[in-house]
Amino acid sequence: MLRATVTGKVWATRKTEGLSGVPLLVTQTPEGTVCICADCVGAGEGEQVLIATGSAARLAVGKALPVDAAIIAILDPQPEGRIP
Repeated sequence: MLRATVTGKVWATRKTEGLSGVPLLVTQTPEGTVCICADCVGAGEGEQVLIATGSAARLAVGKALPVDAAIIAILDPQPEGRIP
């Protein structure tokens, strides 16, 4: 899994049939890696998320689709005073 921040949306005029209704979001890891992910949880721009890749991403989408990265969780902000 990777931690990343949602930086924007991707608009696709045509998608494979099973991806209809699945938003595609642009994410960026703290190291600067940019990834386009299928959004399984309704994440929004600026939110910290967890990304699954490979076969785990296909399982997250719930279908046998050509997906290599999927957002599987939205991370809550760390409360002050908590040990990371």
